[in-house]
Amino acid sequence: MFEAAEVGHRIDDERYEKEAEEMRSALLEVQAEMLERRAFPLIICIAGLDGAGKGETVNLLHEWMDPRHLEVHALSQPTEEEDDRPPMWRYWRTLPAKGLTGIFFGSWYHDPLDQRLHGRMSERGLDQSIGDIRKFEQMLADEGALVLKFWFHLSKKAQKKRLKSLESDPRTRWRITPQDWKNYELYAPFCRIGERLVRETSTAHAPW
Repeated sequence: MFEAAEVGHRIDDERYEKEAEEMRSALLEVQAEMLERRAFPLIICIAGLDGAGKGETVNLLHEWMDPRHLEVHALSQPTEEEDDRPPMWRYWRTLPAKGLTGIFFGSWYHDPLDQRLHGRMSERGLDQSIGDIRKFEQMLADEGALVLKFWFHLSKKAQKKRLKSLESDPRTRWRITPQDWKNYELYAPFCRIGERLVRETSTAHAPW
């Protein structure tokens, strides 16, 4: 499934500047209309490989949109209190209000992917997590939320090049951790689990 995303896609600087400005204007117009109507919240899930540009995309959205009405959540490992509650509780309590946009970095896809990848979750446990995600996103849609999900992918060669580039730059070195390299060594199973998550949770009301 992800192989199609490994084909190189480039545009020249002039075209980028033109299209970027058009997209930015369109995003601001839509954001203003959402705020005026306050009909539904927008929930954006960002997931995918380390070094694939997830953080840069979130930063760019902050530049392009009005950050006063944009909420970003990058939740770390569950706390003891969160572990004592339903798995989606910590996400539910951070959902944006109507008219606002919430960006979930990693989102509710990170934990099951990471746990299955490193052997802390069985295949049956992953089945359960996928079912929980589908129910959660169905509930969000039933409440009127617009859910958009984006998976960021790189070939293994491109990921290695990207991680090395970030690690060699003093300004971005802090972003690369030993865990990123561990995940890189598990590239094939990472993609296999990711493909399953994407395939089995892409629905009409919450598409990838």
